[in-house]
Amino acid sequence: GTESKVSVGVLNIRLEMYPQLSKTLSPEITNTQFALERQKTAEKERLFLVYAKQWWREYLQIRPMHNVRLVKIFAQDENGVNRPVCSYIRPLRAGRLLDTPRQAARFVSVLGYERAPVIGGGGGKQEQWCTLLAFLCRNKGDCEDHANLLCSLLLGFGLEAFVCVGTKAKGVPHTWVMTCGTDGTITFWESLTGHRYIHRPVNPDDPPLVEQPKPLYPYRTIGCIFNHQKFLGNCQPSDAVEVCVFDLHDESKWKPMSGEAIKSVCPPGTTSSVPPFPPLCASTIDAAVASNEVELQLRILVSEHRKDLGLSTVWDDHLSYLLSPALAAYELERTTSISAGNEEFQDAVRRAVPDGHTFKGFPIHFVYRNARRAFATCLRSPFCEEIICCRGDQVRLAVRVRVFTYPESACAVWIMFACKYRSVL
Repeated sequence: GTESKVSVGVLNIRLEMYPQLSKTLSPEITNTQFALERQKTAEKERLFLVYAKQWWREYLQIRPMHNVRLVKIFAQDENGVNRPVCSYIRPLRAGRLLDTPRQAARFVSVLGYERAPVIGGGGGKQEQWCTLLAFLCRNKGDCEDHANLLCSLLLGFGLEAFVCVGTKAKGVPHTWVMTCGTDGTITFWESLTGHRYIHRPVNPDDPPLVEQPKPLYPYRTIGCIFNHQKFLGNCQPSDAVEVCVFDLHDESKWKPMSGEAIKSVCPPGTTSSVPPFPPLCASTIDAAVASNEVELQLRILVSEHRKDLGLSTVWDDHLSYLLSPALAAYELERTTSISAGNEEFQDAVRRAVPDGHTFKGFPIHFVYRNARRAFATCLRSPFCEEIICCRGDQVRLAVRVRVFTYPESACAVWIMFACKYRSVL
């Protein structure tokens, strides 16, 4: 970011080769080879820049108002190096760590969200994208980093995926992912939440009486789309997403960049300085142990909080256990958009709560395992605070925590607080 040129320390690396080479290349030969490779890469990048400027001039000649559209050809990485946006994408296979595209979307959504830091005033958005390696090492990033990773994973699953650059409400710049089905279905994927939206374009030429689909997605305008092989600028009369037609082969609607030009500066067609995409790492978190730890800490925090209010605390272990299926169902719904198992959960709770008693439950979701921080957030909800501070006859409290682990030690943490008490009229 803004401190990319400041050294954080010195790393000494020593390399030895066994068995030792009988004949080594002289420094002059290796230095000459490195210089030639750098020169070759620099020339390719220079030619691409010349081409990109020419492409932009042609794009502006279509309509002068195109100069305000969010068409992003280059983006600065964490080292302050300007790279073509297409170089941030590459088909990425998750091995056996992720089984479906929707699970990949869920994984990306539980990685931390953090806007690039800005030093000083101005209030503007710091323009910094992270290479995939830097994003995964930090385990958090901006919406562009999430979208680039999700697009790479969806390409790995064999889908035709693109990153979309545009705006959401109030003209806030945003990036999200789009997939094109073989039947022409356009699906938007929000990388920060894992939500999916089917795009049904509004036809502005229809008469007023024709009912038009109401968009459910939060996106307002779209300037360009790209992946590792293609870059297309939106040259339709309006850049509003709701009227946008995604016929990517129609050059009167989408102005493409030369595939050969993109290939010259994006791996694998180039020996660029972009670090190679690393394989995803399996989670090092033991889900059962982590769930128990957070749950135990929450019990202590609740008991202490109630003690400060002059209330005693009696835990109902059986009721706590019965909350597990609900938490599993919530995570399944987030991943697959399918709701299941709710009937059994409701039936079990009815059996556990005697006649004349009231049951209250409150589920909440986090992407971190800090119990104290989660508890403070829960208390800000009036409904949750009502359960934790419940007063009455025969009050029994329950809490259940379920940690769902994902690659790169990302996790989704579901917590459910519940209470049952005798209803006194």
